[in-house]
Amino acid sequence: MQRITGASPVASFMLWPILLAGLVGCAETPPVSNVMPPRDSTRIYVANEGSNTVSVIDGDTFKPVGEIESLNYATHDLALTRDGRKLFATNLASGAVSVIDTPTLQTVASIYTGKRSHVVAITNDGKHAWVANIADGTVSIVETVGYRVLGVIPVPQAMGITFSQDGQFAYISSMNKTVSVVDVAAHQVIETIQVGTNPHFLVLAPNGYIWGTNTGQNDVFVIDPKENRVVGTLEVGQAPQQITFGYKGTTGPLAYISVGGLNKVVTTLADPKNLKIRDQIDVGEEPNGIWSNPVGSLVYVAHSKSNDLRVIDTATSQVIATVPLGRKPIRVVVSR
Repeated sequence: MQRITGASPVASFMLWPILLAGLVGCAETPPVSNVMPPRDSTRIYVANEGSNTVSVIDGDTFKPVGEIESLNYATHDLALTRDGRKLFATNLASGAVSVIDTPTLQTVASIYTGKRSHVVAITNDGKHAWVANIADGTVSIVETVGYRVLGVIPVPQAMGITFSQDGQFAYISSMNKTVSVVDVAAHQVIETIQVGTNPHFLVLAPNGYIWGTNTGQNDVFVIDPKENRVVGTLEVGQAPQQITFGYKGTTGPLAYISVGGLNKVVTTLADPKNLKIRDQIDVGEEPNGIWSNPVGSLVYVAHSKSNDLRVIDTATSQVIATVPLGRKPIRVVVSR
């Protein structure tokens, strides 16, 4: 696997309401054309918190493509723009977001957003990246083109972010056992929903429901966005981490949940009225990040202890490939 470390210099920006600077370094780089997969292939990106890198894997061959230096510390979460050409990566220790140019696999910008920048999500219109800063108790609004921080929304101990199907509302989990509902246009919290201990990553289901994990407990929860209340919970095992959705033949969508305390991926129908465990799939040590391919026939799971990616065939619930990663991989995203 080839490590890609080059980056382009980025100037400092004067931003409202705080002064931030873009900061990147430069280094010698190998010819990128030698490592890039075909344009129409699926790419898997994995944030390695312990290595301060993003691993890139070909989604068709499961072969490593490269490893990108984030030029920051404790790379934690990832979000792709809709065209797949930019990858935003949070860095817990730096309080900054790295911007990666995916055609060249280089970090091209760094934007300070706040202490312990944790999760990043792209708005439905693609114009802004929202970043949860745990220690500051804020969500920063960042331009995806100019990389300016336009302002912040106060959300105590903000952790995870996802957007409603129509893009009008953001759902933000907090360490204070709540999910805040934010009006995206007004940048105002309009409602607060009680959930469980240490709700972590949130995800939008294909049917429009908002799913989350209570990582400090043993269950997942489902929020109905029409009523903004929890309409279903399911105990899946200690320390559930993240959720994706796929299909087992014609059955689905199914929720695939990485459960760190079990070293398993647990599945259930993505129907809040019919939540029960259907399958438990053995994977690696401390499964964390999880994502599916565009058609939901493959699920990719990163493991923060065994430092690898396992590929699950949803038709058979079997692991069909294992790919080595950097240290402590946390988040997986896949290009469409």
